[in-house]
Amino acid sequence: MARYTGPKTKIARKFGEPIFGEDKVLSKKNYPPGQHGANRRRKTSEYGVQLKEKQKAKYTYGVLERQFRNLFDKAARTKGITGEVLLQLLESRLDNVVYRLGLAPSRPAARQLVLHKHITVNGDVVNIPSYHVRPGDIVAVREKSKSLEVIADCLAGFNHSKYPWIEWDESVKGGRFLHVPAREDIPETIKEQLIVELYSK
Repeated sequence: MARYTGPKTKIARKFGEPIFGEDKVLSKKNYPPGQHGANRRRKTSEYGVQLKEKQKAKYTYGVLERQFRNLFDKAARTKGITGEVLLQLLESRLDNVVYRLGLAPSRPAARQLVLHKHITVNGDVVNIPSYHVRPGDIVAVREKSKSLEVIADCLAGFNHSKYPWIEWDESVKGGRFLHVPAREDIPETIKEQLIVELYSK
């Protein structure tokens, strides 16, 4: 399946946020990329602001356009505030849960762990990054993969208490997905209402 493989720093500077993880370049060049990035004065239209927010969410969670639209349609049919439900669905993706557990340094890296069959859900290997994790599910590292250096490096010093909807279990090198996170607990600076307004046109 196609994924964005271009320069990540360029995208991060476009949005002014380290959406792919730590990005030291942002502190050096806090303006958009391109020849005239530092001198750009154009006013963005309402549509442009909404589109930019949707693009930021897509890049942040590594979701393609059709997947994102399907998630939005599902959120719109679900009881609750559509924008919040959309973010909760994105947070419930298996690759994102692996990232939140501290098993990978980024969501793309977490996606690789899932695709390469290093991750189990309730004891069964699942290699689908978009798999929907449900409350009560236990996401863990496969027994044969627990000695992987990349996982050990990520777990070293990781604070497992910063995400209250996930309970870490050292014995299985994983954690239980307790419940879908409340909007105030999701750290991403995404203005989900702008996305709802964009799709409501």
